[in-house]
Amino acid sequence: MTGFVEKPEPPQVPGLVHVHTGKVRDLYRNEAGDLVMVASDRLSAYDWVLPTAIPDKGRVLTQLSLWWFDQLADLVPNHVLSTELPPGAPADWEGRTIVCRSLRMLPVECVARGYLTGSGLAEYRESRTVCGLALPEGLVDGSELPAPIFTPATKAEVGEHDENVPYEEIARRVGADTAAALRQLTLAVYSRGRDIARERGIILADTKFEFGWEAEEDGAERLVLADEVLTPDSSRFWPADRWEPGRPQDSFDKQIVRDWLTSPASGWDRGGEQPPPELPAEVVERTRARYIEAYEMLTGARWS
Repeated sequence: MTGFVEKPEPPQVPGLVHVHTGKVRDLYRNEAGDLVMVASDRLSAYDWVLPTAIPDKGRVLTQLSLWWFDQLADLVPNHVLSTELPPGAPADWEGRTIVCRSLRMLPVECVARGYLTGSGLAEYRESRTVCGLALPEGLVDGSELPAPIFTPATKAEVGEHDENVPYEEIARRVGADTAAALRQLTLAVYSRGRDIARERGIILADTKFEFGWEAEEDGAERLVLADEVLTPDSSRFWPADRWEPGRPQDSFDKQIVRDWLTSPASGWDRGGEQPPPELPAEVVERTRARYIEAYEMLTGARWS
């Protein structure tokens, strides 16, 4: 079993229609037809949405995404229309809400990898490939790749795994021209993010993006960067001063939670049918601090 331990009931807001509850975000549609995206403090791990929230996490993800959208504006348009709170919205939505363009989303997780780890490492150990792309011999956990690679995945429902697929499968699903544009944009955005992060003492190991089509007045469509971008939930960030290939790297994300869940202290059987337990206060605070540290290092601004 996987999914929500307890699926939350979305707040009802005048003038907004609830569209979807995701692992972390709630989506609404306003009367103008725009999407209203609200980032909660929910946390997912091992395909479960955990019963314990991480305070401020949704605001950190939202504010960091907005900062990155500004850094990337010359490379690709984004979906942000406004950060103004909709009338009648809960006060808790402040800082975690974005009014977005309504796009025709593409069913692709656009993953860029500059370093070898995670599912890519597992495939490499078996076949010396990642998503069918051949890589040199001798790479280890944490190795920098000769050049960034585009390794797309199909998007999964809550409680299911995204599935890595070859580029040719994406071209078959969305068309050769669209697949080529997604690859070009993904690698361009990753490269910009990698360079900015590196200047701030952070390695951007890999990340995923989502894109959608926006209809223009002349009937044409353009690709737009959507959802979140270059956050600790969508990316692997490693402290550059502690990078050491050949072992698992320290990470600016929920690794603290994963480590606790798989430790004897949690008493949880990852392979069983019982949902994960509540997180201890110490694990919650350490995880919150890790998200905030990533925000402050990247943006150069103090979290408040």
